[in-house]
Amino acid sequence: MSKKPRPSSGRTFAAIVAVIAVILLAIILVGNFSGGSDNSGENSGENLETSGQPLKGEEDAPVTVVEFGDYKCPACQNFHESVVPEIEAQFVESGDAAFHYVHYPFLSEDSTTAAEFSEAVYGELGDEAFWNFHDTLFANQPQNESGNYFDQERLTELLRETASGEEVTTVVEAYENGTYEEEVENDRSMAEDLGVNSTPSVFVNGELFEGDSYQELLDMIAEEAGE
Repeated sequence: MSKKPRPSSGRTFAAIVAVIAVILLAIILVGNFSGGSDNSGENSGENLETSGQPLKGEEDAPVTVVEFGDYKCPACQNFHESVVPEIEAQFVESGDAAFHYVHYPFLSEDSTTAAEFSEAVYGELGDEAFWNFHDTLFANQPQNESGNYFDQERLTELLRETASGEEVTTVVEAYENGTYEEEVENDRSMAEDLGVNSTPSVFVNGELFEGDSYQELLDMIAEEAGE
């Protein structure tokens, strides 16, 4: 009598891993924008001003995508790592969309510190330096939203990863002089005027995205781009 072959535990384990990977990918694509309180107010884009805001792409692109974010917000980190690269690859690189980031620090005191320091990077060094520092901040986001993690010393050290010593000195001086504090306050005021009360909040051609998944956001951008 022949023996019944034993199942391969290696193949079973590989299958389980594959299923888990698919589930995780699905969670990312259907993940919602749960970074703060519900965004249920009146959200007209009439007061949305993008001039003077950090930019990816061409200013005159047919679609303008604007994110309001907080560097301490876990949902913003997820959006930055999982969705922004898709927006860039599908729409910004083709010239169909411009992407702006607007500071809306509200989670903790150092949310404002990080925003003001980041604004100084943008104001003194320009778009490329800003986006490099922007990436660094999200890559180094603390697990705890509270606490004073992003203090001046830490922000200065993080900037050294992507900027020269002379550039760092220029930014630190601007930050210490409060040169860009008003810019952050203007961003915060604009967010409140637009009814933004959570992060990330995303506007597409002046319309607040209120869908349930990131894939719906990509679909909304594609529709505006005529794809």
